[in-house]
Amino acid sequence: LKIILPSFLSLSVYKSKCLPTELEAMAQPAMDKLLTGISRVGLGLGAVAMVPSLCMFDVDGGQRAVILNMLTGVEDKVRGEGTHFKIPWVMQPKMYNIRLRPKLIQTTTGTKDLQMVTIHVRMLFKPAVDGLPTIHTTLGEDYDERVIPSIANEVMKATIAQYNAEQLLTQREQVSQAIREAIVARASQFNILMDDVALTHLTYGKEFARAIEEKQVAEQDAERQKFIVLRSEQERQATVIRSEGEAEAAKMISEALKEHGSGLIEVRRIDAAKDIAENLSKSPNVMYLPHGQQMLLNVAGGAARAQ
Repeated sequence: LKIILPSFLSLSVYKSKCLPTELEAMAQPAMDKLLTGISRVGLGLGAVAMVPSLCMFDVDGGQRAVILNMLTGVEDKVRGEGTHFKIPWVMQPKMYNIRLRPKLIQTTTGTKDLQMVTIHVRMLFKPAVDGLPTIHTTLGEDYDERVIPSIANEVMKATIAQYNAEQLLTQREQVSQAIREAIVARASQFNILMDDVALTHLTYGKEFARAIEEKQVAEQDAERQKFIVLRSEQERQATVIRSEGEAEAAKMISEALKEHGSGLIEVRRIDAAKDIAENLSKSPNVMYLPHGQQMLLNVAGGAARAQ
């Protein structure tokens, strides 16, 4: 027993220490293989997830895409709305807005008669879709800031210089049409479409505004003096006509007196007395007509006094 028991104990200790280590050594390659498979699957899924962002791009509504090929340059074909394929790191899409956008240009220039005016022009523009590759090659994405202010100022100054300050007010529609046609023609040379060009404000200098006010005041004074002269002339003519009528009436009365005596005067006196008596009878303050008062009621006239 002394010999067998130590041998049995030593064998038990050996099994308890060495057997788990051998099992772990056998399971380690399987674990490594499993982890390697999982990592490969993860890398594959990540690569698949990166494909849309690297190989595809979207064009929203109201936009167009110009492709810059790193090998051949800007492509002539313009991509419309939707999803498109591209070669990563070789094809780079550049987005352009083709919606109508407003642009307000203000400039101060001189007229034909050397008056300074400030003019405001509002434009609605968009790029020509077929000309987007040319715009991207020659002008860039900020083509509107490069082209529109320069051509608008040039056209407005050249057009305003052909008119007087007064003509800008009386012929405003014609001036606006001339500016519109010139800006549309110049913008088309740069593949820019002008949908509308409107002349919104037109402001003169202080000196010209003061001169216009003084002119209006002088014209009003002249019209007033003209009216006074015309009224005086009408009054003179009315006086002459009235005098002629009175003279003609006196002449006719004189002729009637010569021909018929004082009968006409007596008739007029009776009519006047009737009118006076009627007016006095209607007055609440007159109760009676006293005798001997000068009330123009002497109906008999000079004949009664003579008797």
